[in-house]
Amino acid sequence: MSFSTERNADLDVEKALSNDAENSPNVEKHEGSESRSISSAEPKREEEITRLPTHTSQTPRKSISNLARVLTTRSNASVIDPGPPPDGGLKAWTQAFMGHFVVFNTWGMISTFGVFQTYYTSTLHLEPSAVSWIGGMQMLGHFGLGMFSGRALDAGLFYWVVIPGMLLAALGMFMTSLCTTGVYWQLFLAQGVMNGIGCGLQFTPSMSLVTTYFTSNRNVAVAIMASGSATGGLVYPTIARQLLPRIGFAWTVRTMGFIMLVVGACYCSLLKPRLPPRKSGPLFELSAFREAPYTLYLAGVFLICLGQYFAFYYISSFAQNVIHVPYSTSINLLMIMNGIGLPGRLIPSYFADANFGPYNTLIPFCFISAIILYFWTLVSSISSLYAFAILYGFFCAGFQGLFPAVLTSLTKDMSKVGTRNGMGFGVVGVATVLGPPIAGALMQRDGGSYIGAQIWGGTMVLAGSAAVVAGRVAITGWRFRVRV
Repeated sequence: MSFSTERNADLDVEKALSNDAENSPNVEKHEGSESRSISSAEPKREEEITRLPTHTSQTPRKSISNLARVLTTRSNASVIDPGPPPDGGLKAWTQAFMGHFVVFNTWGMISTFGVFQTYYTSTLHLEPSAVSWIGGMQMLGHFGLGMFSGRALDAGLFYWVVIPGMLLAALGMFMTSLCTTGVYWQLFLAQGVMNGIGCGLQFTPSMSLVTTYFTSNRNVAVAIMASGSATGGLVYPTIARQLLPRIGFAWTVRTMGFIMLVVGACYCSLLKPRLPPRKSGPLFELSAFREAPYTLYLAGVFLICLGQYFAFYYISSFAQNVIHVPYSTSINLLMIMNGIGLPGRLIPSYFADANFGPYNTLIPFCFISAIILYFWTLVSSISSLYAFAILYGFFCAGFQGLFPAVLTSLTKDMSKVGTRNGMGFGVVGVATVLGPPIAGALMQRDGGSYIGAQIWGGTMVLAGSAAVVAGRVAITGWRFRVRV
């Protein structure tokens, strides 16, 4: 609380004590005139103190109630307003790095789905479009549940959703390891639904929690957290590449589940909500969609995510089926695409904080990723595919690291950040569950050709980029040199 608030509380206490003294009986008279009179030079407060009731006097209940109310208000002052965000320091940066491991376990695991996509289609001989629905359900749970789990942070229920979410996500991987070989519905329920729900219960509350600790360094903090998808996208495919040929599918997936449990135990013990609970309030703040910047921005993000993510699912199968490289090389391409996301998230976020603002920095990454998707149609050699993986991975990571920061910047009341961010991530979840299956269906329609899906993906990202620009214009008009 501020100094003025503390001083006002002191004055309220003095007033209550004064009222208490005025309503109480006079103190006993002492012998001598000096005991009945007070020098006029003494302060008034000292006179009031001498008139306080003794243990033999009877204080009116109203006065006691008034005093208790004032003292309670003062004692709860630090709970009502925890003050401005620290914007740095050990505790704040600890939250950012623990958030990194949340994303490592959630988004990082889902970014690995290209490994499973290739294994399920080439080894289990499942249809690519059907397999994409497994990864799509993971993404829907991961982002879509934010509409519900984000409000849990605002309501003070952070641990009640994050800890069960961590356990459920790991359980989903253990159940995947027990699925009967080639039985699609078991894989869909275990990996798609169960793991996706577990990831969704963790991601949005943790992302929103980290943003409450920062102001000027918020973009870097969000980028540190979001880069967990890059480290997870390196670690989990490496596990698959090294262990699948040696110990088989079941124990490889169980190993991933055990890693999720160990990492989850660490961040569940160190993440600490900063703001007091906001018990009242709707699950959805539909009035946010009457804000043109918020609505246009989410429309753009929806279209971008609709076309952007399928490349992460299909680059390994493209490498095997079109470029004709071995399985290990196809996994290397996915690892490169994920790994380049580490600098791809941190570098743009640094410039967003230092110079341009998150919204201005985001826009070129949207357009360039669309152009690179179009150029994917020209890839015909392993060297050009490596170049595509590096460039596309970098610019997609720039978008993925900045879009949560921009979404947070569109919320002025930070007590509602969980609810509003959750609504935004819910929109993203719908896009990510639809995009890869649509791309798979286009490839199946074209007899296995990727060109139609590649052009469709680039067009969606390009249209979404235009909507994102419209959202910025709704904030600043056509002034281009405004930091936003």
